[in-house]
Amino acid sequence: MRSVASSVKDATIPSVDAFAGLQKERQLSLELLSKAAGVDAAALNRQQDVTDESVRKMKAAFTDLADSSPQDIVDRINALNSVLDELPQQRAQVESGAANPQAVYDYYNGLLDAGVALFSRQARLVPDAEASQANVQAVTIFQAADWMSRDTTIGSRGLLNGTFTPAERIEFARLVGAYHAGIDSTIPFALEQPRAQYDALRGSAEYRALLDLEGRIINGDAGVTDQQWRAAAGPVHEKLVGIAIQQAGDGANLGLAKAGSRFTAVLIGSLIALLAVVVGIVLALRISNRLVSRALVTRLASLREDTLRLAQERLPHIVARLRGGEQVDVHRDMPPLDYGNDEIGQVADAFNTAQYTAVAAAVKETQAREGVNRVFLDIAHRNQGLVHRQLKILDKLEREEEHPEQLDSLFQLDHLATRARRNAENLIILAGEQPGRQWRKPVRLSDVIRSAVAETEQYVRVRVNPVPDRALVGVAVADTIHLLAELVDNATAFSSPRSEVIVHSSAVPHGIVIEIEDHGLGMTREERLQANAKLSNPPAFETMAFRGESRLGLFVVARLAARRGIKVELRDSPYGGTVALCVLPPNIVAPHNTAGDITETTQMPVRSFHDHHHGHVEEHPSFPITVTPEVRAALNSTAPPAVSETDAPVDEPTPTPLPQDGKAPLPRRKKRQNLAPQLMQSAEETPHAEPVSGARPAERIRDGLAAFQRGTRDARLTDDWRSEGAPSS
Repeated sequence: MRSVASSVKDATIPSVDAFAGLQKERQLSLELLSKAAGVDAAALNRQQDVTDESVRKMKAAFTDLADSSPQDIVDRINALNSVLDELPQQRAQVESGAANPQAVYDYYNGLLDAGVALFSRQARLVPDAEASQANVQAVTIFQAADWMSRDTTIGSRGLLNGTFTPAERIEFARLVGAYHAGIDSTIPFALEQPRAQYDALRGSAEYRALLDLEGRIINGDAGVTDQQWRAAAGPVHEKLVGIAIQQAGDGANLGLAKAGSRFTAVLIGSLIALLAVVVGIVLALRISNRLVSRALVTRLASLREDTLRLAQERLPHIVARLRGGEQVDVHRDMPPLDYGNDEIGQVADAFNTAQYTAVAAAVKETQAREGVNRVFLDIAHRNQGLVHRQLKILDKLEREEEHPEQLDSLFQLDHLATRARRNAENLIILAGEQPGRQWRKPVRLSDVIRSAVAETEQYVRVRVNPVPDRALVGVAVADTIHLLAELVDNATAFSSPRSEVIVHSSAVPHGIVIEIEDHGLGMTREERLQANAKLSNPPAFETMAFRGESRLGLFVVARLAARRGIKVELRDSPYGGTVALCVLPPNIVAPHNTAGDITETTQMPVRSFHDHHHGHVEEHPSFPITVTPEVRAALNSTAPPAVSETDAPVDEPTPTPLPQDGKAPLPRRKKRQNLAPQLMQSAEETPHAEPVSGARPAERIRDGLAAFQRGTRDARLTDDWRSEGAPSS
């Protein structure tokens, strides 16, 4: 504190004298450049000599200051000296009359600004807050005096020239306001002596005359002369500079005084600290035995921390890696606790044995779980294989059966087998594997949704609204069908048997949205939140098993959604019930023009006719054709066609000619295959049946005409049907 305060006092006072001389030299230089009559050039030369002497003293003080100052102070001193080196060149241009007045004005302003920046930084280095604030206030007062010197220079130049340019008048007004504001905001906080000097200045005649002339010049009064202006501004400027010097000196003295008192306090404190150290050494010798005992406590605490770290961090991490199927090096991943051979070390060895036993148990548990999982998967795959064989046999029987009632029973068995296949796939999914069904090419979204509906138990209650013309990539088709089937099955199971389940679908910029809406009792808010939490973050299967979770369908949906990036969320339906919202991401959506048929699967070459009937078609060696949406719509119909009075009567379906290229024939419609069960009964079996006559009732004729007209209309609209050689009418 003493060193900094002394450097401020030794360097600030000479510097203020030098900068005050530079301010006067700036004013005389601009007056000379105005080339007005009566300007004394000799006065400028005398001022330059005075300035050179004060600058020399300032540079000497800066040299001493730089030796004990931080680097930022040295950098500011070098910057100031660099600007001072240009002073002879500026003076030569002024004496020759070739200098630009604005350039000369800017040069002196920059020189003084560099000095103010140096003083400001030096003032803030004083460690004591009060002394530092006093020095900062001294710099502020000096800067205000410099602003007054600048407006004095501009005023003299304008008065000598006989007029002010608009820029000069604006600059003059700005500087007048700036220096008044700077002084008025600083003086109230200054030290006592500078504050008294300023109060005396405000009451002087020169100050009042200066205020009057400043107002007249700003208002454009042409009666003000240069002699009046300099006579009023000069004394006020000198007194302001004196106030700044007084504030700087008093601030430095304050810092020196506080440094002395601090030094005394530090000396006394050091003696007290020395005494405390001696007392501490004596006390340390007396309690050394206690410290030995504390060492044992420290070792035990360290053993406790290491053991807890192994039990809470390393051991769970190793168990998690074992469950993930990784190989674990126990000695590398669980280094033994080493605490020597004493009693504490023996306790550590006991902990090591317990932890190794726990890891061995985890390894055995993992091996047992893997074995159970393999058995689980083997049973699921065998069950899946049996269902595939069952579906092949049912497919063969369906193609050969012509009796309507027997065919309907076969269809029911076929549908039950399809659901059994989905249950087998559920087992495979729960075991963490992927079901076997896969498609090579993209499949139309309409086929995917119909296939999902066909795999549900109460498919007749499901109404599918128009589907956008989109397709899904082949690798995602099986999972998407399974996911939608689980949701549709859930919607039919938890809603009234007499209500419909409606499937909406639409294309959005972020993929495809499918909504499955039922009109059941719905879910409570807590149940819906829990279900959505499971759908967004599926838990481990063993965790659900331990908790006794029975809704495995929800778990299967969550697994499939996580695998394909599908977002599934349950919401309340505005009409009562629940809406299952599925958002298919863009990465599983393919262009429709690349879509193949859902029959083109790489596994499960089964079923042809009945899967067309129920909306789920797969590849068969004898049925390699591509079915268009129109034909599929006709084949997928599970209810009697709508009755129309304009339908043409027909009894027998159209026969389809065999192709000539050696391929398998197209599927044939069979008699009464799409009639309702009531219409399949004979007249003798129907209660209150009318006597059989040679002519059919009008209703049956109308139904036949409607079926025939609908089939022929769909066939005419199908380009693929014509390309196979079928007649156009």
